[in-house]
Amino acid sequence: MKSNAFQSSVMHPEITISADNVDLYGELEVPIGALGVVLFAHGSGSSRHSPRNQYVARILREAGIGTLLFDLLTHEEEEEDEDTGIFRFDVKLLAKRLLGATLWLEDQPEARGLKLGYFGSSTGGAAALMAAAALGERIAAVVSRGGRPDLAGDALPNVKSPTLLIVGGLDDVVIQLNQQALFKLRCVKELRIVPGATHLFEERGKLEEVAYTSAEWFGYHMTSDQNGGAPL
Repeated sequence: MKSNAFQSSVMHPEITISADNVDLYGELEVPIGALGVVLFAHGSGSSRHSPRNQYVARILREAGIGTLLFDLLTHEEEEEDEDTGIFRFDVKLLAKRLLGATLWLEDQPEARGLKLGYFGSSTGGAAALMAAAALGERIAAVVSRGGRPDLAGDALPNVKSPTLLIVGGLDDVVIQLNQQALFKLRCVKELRIVPGATHLFEERGKLEEVAYTSAEWFGYHMTSDQNGGAPL
């Protein structure tokens, strides 16, 4: 799905997002004529600098979709989390931060009027689904990469956004957790298992498959007015 049609973009490499009474740091890049903007919710112990999410974001921008990568925790919280792990599985906090970032993004001139999506990894997958459940049809689509959607709990049946769960074929326990979450979702949904991939999709070509599959999912649901169906 790679496209060279979107060569120009509005880029803010260092932004401050006021959300949940704290300042969070991130980077926003929106191609001219973008289909929408995807907010990234990184996994436990990660940040906006995650090379995997940075790669997926680049592929999305090449497909004409803007990206917002940001830290879900403050610098102080990150330091405390490194020592204690206290925040990384606090999915309610992560979802609250993602909600705040979404409201902030909706007010930015570059994103105003564009459709929004969520890309979550690990525990960020659960946070993305919880935030999507709260915002309803304001979120055009959700993708979870190696995520823990099961941690979204009671929010799962309330998600209205078309949701794609992507899991590595060798990630046995996470496959089971995603299958359980898939059963509870009542929206347009799909589980795609990438053969030969482990949890972080580090094998050759596997992350690339995730990126282009995600671009296809977001591209379809950001341009379609349908409430059903899947990418053609």
